[in-house]
Amino acid sequence: MVKKRNILWFIVPVTVLYLVFFMYPVLDSIFVSFFDWSGFSSKMVFKGIGNYKELFRDPLFMLCMKNTAIYMFFGGILIFVLSFIFVFIFNSGIRFKKFFRAVIFLPNIIATIALVNIWNFIYNPNFGLLNGILRAVGLDILTRPWTAPNRAIWAVLVATVWIHTGFYTIILLSGAEKVPPYYYEAADLDGANRYQKFFKVTIPLIWEELRIAVTLWLITSIKMFEFIYAFGSSGYPSEKVWTGTVYMYILSFGKRTVVYRLGYASALAVVLMIMIVLVSIITSRIFKREAIEY
Repeated sequence: MVKKRNILWFIVPVTVLYLVFFMYPVLDSIFVSFFDWSGFSSKMVFKGIGNYKELFRDPLFMLCMKNTAIYMFFGGILIFVLSFIFVFIFNSGIRFKKFFRAVIFLPNIIATIALVNIWNFIYNPNFGLLNGILRAVGLDILTRPWTAPNRAIWAVLVATVWIHTGFYTIILLSGAEKVPPYYYEAADLDGANRYQKFFKVTIPLIWEELRIAVTLWLITSIKMFEFIYAFGSSGYPSEKVWTGTVYMYILSFGKRTVVYRLGYASALAVVLMIMIVLVSIITSRIFKREAIEY
């Protein structure tokens, strides 16, 4: 009985914080999503599911969903291909492993605004690093404004892959480093080469870490905000790169032309939340398999 009371001292404060700072805002957002409300007045006009109907007829929202899909699938493919390559290299006994692991993880500990400035400099059409390198090697014909509206989303995609690859590499590598060496020794006795050991031994034994990494990436791609909102040499992101979270923020708090539609933005937030829940459930089902104990 004493132990149960001691446990309650830890559970109750966390539960209260969870209810106050997560569940209450979620429920309030759902409630507000049924109203036409600016967020800065007491006047709330009930619209029922009107905000949701309008949302799915909104071409800008559909563009944001298209952009999110591009970040999610193309970005995910590049990130995990690169992560697997790094895990393969690091797991092959490369020298200075800790140094290189720290280098690829470095973007994750740098402030987002600093990363934005780095990539704005790289993409600058006049004095940027990318065009400067192309000019230096005589490929002036390939220089172009990389953040122009028709290319901006791909420019953001490349930067996003660079930022996130290190994080997912570390997750997968943490699983690979736990694989007992006798599995590799058995594979050696069977005549397996490095590639066969990686695909037949390492990947199956890090399946749980892979499931976690894929789930985290899908959720991250849906709620990407900071880098995209700050991206662009003009200091304001082009609509061509917006995600649902960027659009939601602009609807809630305005931009150069004031919007202030908190009710509509709340409907968008609810849709994004449902997307995250569905993605988590679907990913868990897809990656569900019998656990391998070792």
